[in-house]
Amino acid sequence: MAMQDMNDQVMARLAKLDKFKEMGVDAYPHKFNRTHDSKVLKENKEALMVTKEPVAFAGRVVRFNRKGKMCFMHLKDRYGRLQVVVARDEVGEENYEIVKMTDLGDFIGVNGTMFETQSGEYSVRAEKVTMLSKAVRPLPVAKEKIDENGNKVVFNEFADVDTRYRQRYIDMALNDDVKEVFIKRSKIMQAIREYLIEKGFIEVETPTLQPIYGGANARPFTTHHNAADMTLYLRVAPELYLKRCIIGGMEKVFEFCKNFRNEGMDRTHSPEFTGLEFYEAYADYNDMMVHFENIYERACIAANGTTKVNYQGKEIDFKAPWPRYSMIEAIEKFGGIKVNDMSDDEIKAKMEELGGHLDGEFTRGRGILELFDLTVEGKLIQPTIIKDMPTESTPLCKKHRTTAGLIEQFEPYANGWELGNAYTELNDPIRQRELLEDQVRRGRGGEGETHPMDENFMHAVESGLPPTGGVGFGIDRMVMLLTNQQTIRDVQLFPLMKPEV
Repeated sequence: MAMQDMNDQVMARLAKLDKFKEMGVDAYPHKFNRTHDSKVLKENKEALMVTKEPVAFAGRVVRFNRKGKMCFMHLKDRYGRLQVVVARDEVGEENYEIVKMTDLGDFIGVNGTMFETQSGEYSVRAEKVTMLSKAVRPLPVAKEKIDENGNKVVFNEFADVDTRYRQRYIDMALNDDVKEVFIKRSKIMQAIREYLIEKGFIEVETPTLQPIYGGANARPFTTHHNAADMTLYLRVAPELYLKRCIIGGMEKVFEFCKNFRNEGMDRTHSPEFTGLEFYEAYADYNDMMVHFENIYERACIAANGTTKVNYQGKEIDFKAPWPRYSMIEAIEKFGGIKVNDMSDDEIKAKMEELGGHLDGEFTRGRGILELFDLTVEGKLIQPTIIKDMPTESTPLCKKHRTTAGLIEQFEPYANGWELGNAYTELNDPIRQRELLEDQVRRGRGGEGETHPMDENFMHAVESGLPPTGGVGFGIDRMVMLLTNQQTIRDVQLFPLMKPEV
């Protein structure tokens, strides 16, 4: 431990640790045979009191009150708190010495039986106490103060947000609501996985280190493989590899994956994030809409027991099905702009009037995409599907089957956020090559990130990609919405942080 961390409380705890060694007590044993957690003890308290069945309970000490020959402690485990009552006459003088050297934050195990105190609190009557982990560093505590108006105010020593992110282990130990977010995150991912498996999808794993990056218009992280003497990139998206799985005959595949994008950070974006993509042969974007709506509905129920959430004061209902509009319909409905009645020059003028700007060459499709961002996106609070985008939106999507200049793409929205992206996948290898080459050309001209041509992917598509529908979306943003968290860092256990000054 660094000398600057050696304050009086730490020194006192280290002295107790030395005392344990003198007593021959291992303050860090290998194992404790716990028989019951706090949830089970509370649910079965009456029966356990009648049968006097021995229980073994363990947790972190979060309350400690010793009065002479008696000690009252609250132990906290994953499910909550439970009181433990220790009497010196019950456990013996030697074992009570362990109790006397217990501090807040220590982990202890207790063997005993359930009983009800005179005040009516169900508790464990200790017959033996075992030190499981002596915490030599005290946890921050909440302090109470009476303000100038005579009101009781609670001050948390661990209130600094950056410190909470850097020391998430303490954040969860102190704040049950923080821990609950990550428990819900697990339930959300489990619900998604169960849905896809029920529908016949196979979970696969594709490379994180890639010789050529692709699948998203994003700047990659670059690294070098020394043994092979080659440049590699951290995955920006798994799309091109998952399509190879479809080409290989797997037909329905999905992947939860870590994606990495060497770009900015804000409340909804992180350079490292968890994505989900799934692809289904012989399906199109209409089928993907149904899957996406059902996944969000099921995930919301898994996290909250209902399809409705309150996000930052807005009630949002994820019950399927959701309203669906083409992008052009949405611009007219929510923005009051009839782009079908406008010339290219009029679209450009309207875009610039609203403060829009495009790098590189202006096209009608790019202008429509910008008008949508300016006039519609922020208004889509309730879950909504926006479909049928201009061709310029992406080079990986199949052209619309009835309307020239559009592609069969959809983006779901809620709370004014884009939640994902989905296509009827482009499977014409000639057209695919043309669009990818055009993307490379436009990237070199300053329109977005420059992407290399992936000839291995083209070889795969040229080998035959069946009609396919595909979806990709971010798990972190989903968890933000379904757990009412303000920033992406609130739903990442250990978010990337800038170095402390």
